[in-house]
Amino acid sequence: MSFIRATSRVARSVTATTRLYSTETGTKNSNLPLYLVGVGLAAAGAYGYTTFGKVESEKPKKVLPSALDPQKFVDVRLKRVEPYNHNTSIFVFELPEGQASLLPIASCVFLKAEDLKDANGKPMARPYTPISPSDLEGELSFIIKRYETGNVSKYIHSLSPGDTLAVKGPSPKWPWKMNEFEEVGLIAGGTGIAPMYQILQHVLADKNNKTKFRLLFANISEVDILLRQQLDAMKKKYSDTFDVVYVLDKPSEKWKGPSGYINSDLIKQHIAPPSLGEKVKVFVCGPPPQVSAIAGKKAGRDQGELGGILKELGYTENQVYKF
Repeated sequence: MSFIRATSRVARSVTATTRLYSTETGTKNSNLPLYLVGVGLAAAGAYGYTTFGKVESEKPKKVLPSALDPQKFVDVRLKRVEPYNHNTSIFVFELPEGQASLLPIASCVFLKAEDLKDANGKPMARPYTPISPSDLEGELSFIIKRYETGNVSKYIHSLSPGDTLAVKGPSPKWPWKMNEFEEVGLIAGGTGIAPMYQILQHVLADKNNKTKFRLLFANISEVDILLRQQLDAMKKKYSDTFDVVYVLDKPSEKWKGPSGYINSDLIKQHIAPPSLGEKVKVFVCGPPPQVSAIAGKKAGRDQGELGGILKELGYTENQVYKF
């Protein structure tokens, strides 16, 4: 997320273990609440942040505690719903005054549907990555697609402003370190863009960033491209360090970009090669069939063996991370 510069320095010191969605939880860490407070303290002397591609005016940041708890669910109230397309909306939840999420990069949270029970009789919960800046006071936003087979997504789409939803987190995933890699490839499908956007929003705004990002983003049709306006704004503003290529499964006759599925030719054309060794990292997030075809199946919440196209092209397990 668009951490302010001081926040990013703290975030770099964090160690974390590690559809379309972020599915890994980190190991329990009793120091995480202290970390969240520390992020808020570090933010006190910093200035400015980027949100959804728009640069806000510079102003001093408040000392903000985190509204979230990694050990238990807390209720947040739905402030508004912003329809995005025919099956996806942005859900903006209200955080207590003077508090922010303060999520480290990269991490997700769990959203719980209290009224829905799993096979063991427990409330269903699913991981989602917020798209709002980590240091944004008073709000926490998600872009969520409604799936007919997705009980939690349907539950969230049934909410109205004023309703509450239980949130727990952060659940740390990949611990981002500034300039750890020269090249980063991002391969996403559908709402799998959320963790990629979290990283991009945070890193590109940092003037010290030297890492070059290349995003391959697959969708069914042009109307399904999520956060396109924000991504295009990033491409224009950070043209030296970011590029995005949209790939459509069912393009219109007017579409001029790539069509079909993301294949080896597209990856070789747009993603840095495995020959760069430790200088390159490839992140993958999307529906399970896509992730499996590109990088091999995940083993539950573990990475699983590397497979698919990336393995065929010579990438190693150390070069690939599956959200």
